Amino acid sequence: MARREAILAPAVSTSPRRLILHTEASRGFGGQEIRILTEARWLSEHGWDALVACQPESALWAEARAAGIDAVAVRMRSALDVAAFRALRRVMRERAVSLVHTHSSVDSWLAAFAGRSLRLPVVRSRHVSIPILRRRALVYRLADRILTSGEGVKALVVAAGIAPERIVSVPPGVDTRRFHPNVSGKAVRDELGVAGPAVGLVANLRGSKGHAVFLEAARAIMRSAPETRFLIVGAGVGEADIRRRIDELGLGAQVLMTGFRRDIPEVMAALDVLVLPSVRSEASSQVIPQALAVGTAVVATTVGGSPELIRDGETGRLVPPDDARALAEAILGLLRDPARARAMARAGQAMVHARYSIDATMGLTTAVYEELLGR
Repeated sequence: MARREAILAPAVSTSPRRLILHTEASRGFGGQEIRILTEARWLSEHGWDALVACQPESALWAEARAAGIDAVAVRMRSALDVAAFRALRRVMRERAVSLVHTHSSVDSWLAAFAGRSLRLPVVRSRHVSIPILRRRALVYRLADRILTSGEGVKALVVAAGIAPERIVSVPPGVDTRRFHPNVSGKAVRDELGVAGPAVGLVANLRGSKGHAVFLEAARAIMRSAPETRFLIVGAGVGEADIRRRIDELGLGAQVLMTGFRRDIPEVMAALDVLVLPSVRSEASSQVIPQALAVGTAVVATTVGGSPELIRDGETGRLVPPDDARALAEAILGLLRDPARARAMARAGQAMVHARYSIDATMGLTTAVYEELLGR
C-alpha cells in the first residue's frame, strides 16, 4: 500500500522546467483529445512545460488555443509523411523538448522516429480497446513506455507481443476542482426545460457509443415513465443518423440533442442517470468518473474498461452491450429507487477521489516521465 501511495503522489518537478511534447494526428475531438488538453494544463500548473502538436484547423488546435495551451500546428498526412517528420523534428530541436508523448497511430510513427533521431525518450498512449494485430505492433516497440487507459487495454497491448514491464495502466483523471458534489445542474435543467427525471448520454456521436440502443431503451422507458426526458450531449459524424432515428421512434418531444457543450460538470449534475451504452470499443471512460464525482448515478455496458470503473450494484449498474431491454430496466430501477441510486453514486464518488482524480493519475504519468528522463 505504501508503494502505491508513493506512486500516486504527483511528481512536481523541482528541477528546471522540462517540456513534454504531446502529439495527436486526429482531426476529431472526443475523450482522447480532451484528455490531452487536461494533462497539458495539469503539467503546466505543476512545474512542467507542455506543448501540443496537432493538425492545423483541427478541433484540438482550436480548443488548445482557446484554452491558452501552447500548441503548434503540424500537418500529418500519413505515417510516411517526410515533411511532417521533419517539421516535428524541428519543433523538438528548436523548442528543446525533453520527452515525446504520442497518442494516435500516424503521429506515433512520425514523432517516435523524430524523437529517437534526437535521442529523446518516447511514451505512447493507447486509449482504445480495439485489438492490435501483431504485425502492426511495431509502432509500440518504438516507444520506451506504453501508457494504456486501463487494465483491459493493457492486456490487448500485451497480446500484441509487447513486454508487460514496458506498459503502465493509467486511466484518465477527473479534475475534482470542476467535477464535485456542489456543482448545480439547475441552470441546465432550466435552459432545456427539464422538470422531471433526466437521463443522459454524453459522448461523441458515433456508432460505437450505442446511441441507437439508448433510443430503443428510451422508447421502452416512456411506456412506464412518460415524464422522463433524455439528453444526447455531444457532436460527431453520427448526428444525422441519430436525428433520423429519433424521428422514426417518435421521440422528438422526449429526446433533446444539445450538441457540443463546455459546461459538462453542470450537465452531469442536471442528470438523474448518466448512461454509457457502448456497443464495441470503450477504453477507460472519462464521463463515468466525471458523473460519479458530481454524484450522478451511472449505467454502462460491459464493454472495454467500463467494468473497471463500475462494480455492478455497488458503484453503478452494468448491462450487456446492444441490449435495449436490459438497459431500460437498469435505468428504470435507478429512477424508481433514488435512495439506492444516490448510495451507488456516493460509493463511486469515493472511488473516484481515491483512484481517479487528475492528481492521482498524473502522479502515475509523471512517475514514468521521471524514470525515463533520469536514465
